[in-house]
Amino acid sequence: MELRCGGVGTQAGGRRMDGDSRDGGGGGCKDAGSEDYENLPTSVSLSIHMTAGAMAGILEHSVMYPVDSVKTRMQSLNPDPKAHYTSVYGALKKIIRTEGFWRPLRGLNVMVMGAGPAHALYFACYENMKRTLNAVFHHQGNSHLANGIAGSMATLLHDAVMNPAEVVKQRLQMYDSPHRSALSCIRTVWGTEGLGAFYRSYTTQLTMNVPFQSIHFITYEFLQEQINPYRGYNPQSHIISGGLAGALAAAATTPLDVCKTLLNTQENMALNLANVSGRLSGMANAFRTVYQLNGLPGYFKGVQARVIYQMPSTAISWSVYEFFKYFLTKHKLENRTPY
Repeated sequence: MELRCGGVGTQAGGRRMDGDSRDGGGGGCKDAGSEDYENLPTSVSLSIHMTAGAMAGILEHSVMYPVDSVKTRMQSLNPDPKAHYTSVYGALKKIIRTEGFWRPLRGLNVMVMGAGPAHALYFACYENMKRTLNAVFHHQGNSHLANGIAGSMATLLHDAVMNPAEVVKQRLQMYDSPHRSALSCIRTVWGTEGLGAFYRSYTTQLTMNVPFQSIHFITYEFLQEQINPYRGYNPQSHIISGGLAGALAAAATTPLDVCKTLLNTQENMALNLANVSGRLSGMANAFRTVYQLNGLPGYFKGVQARVIYQMPSTAISWSVYEFFKYFLTKHKLENRTPY
């Protein structure tokens, strides 16, 4: 189903899946796949965006979950002496050896339950907002401002669904977690801290994810313009653009992710060292606590794990999303075509 003619960025001219059309040129090189692609409708339905987005979210988080577990632990401000790690690979080996083969996957079920609907809303909102705003800001072509705003708006919906799942997931991922299952964690947090605990880091999450997703989408769309100018279905270009966009956005927003992890996990040892009584809340307080405990380097704890996690994660997400968007649209069109 690969619709390419030559290398990356050398698609034959055709229709774009996002509603724009460009007159390609492409040296007259067309194959059956290119013809199929040109016959696709110029817009994709909301249900297809949501289905493709849900599949992308579930696969992305499932494949990368062990690395995400390591990232959470490496961002601990005052880790247990038995939970000191120097590298992602070393951490995974140590966790499996000392805590069991399945330990890095604890909490995966709640993450999958959150990722499906969250990414369905995320991609559907982004695609529709991008199309609308591009028509307003830039009548022909692609506006980076529109892409950034669309990504920010999509993040509001995504995080509203994902934040409770993130809280439960990170508490299950921590070393020597008292919670043995997602359900027991939910019950304990609800009973001892109330419903608000599931959204305690929501503002921090948004403060992190709005710039993250703005950088992510702007970089992805920019790279697509460079290596896949006709915006056809091109797996290689989606993987490269998605991976580089995710790596850049991850590195730039690591300080905010460290603060989010502290608010989600409420590390007792770290809070005691910082003389914080009760529960830590608010991004400003989280920033002060991180600096008090670890200084400036504290804001970049786990940056290696974060980039290693996000780079393949966004590459998987975009490649899976674009594949299902193409496949489902083509399948829908074929079902409507009389034989």
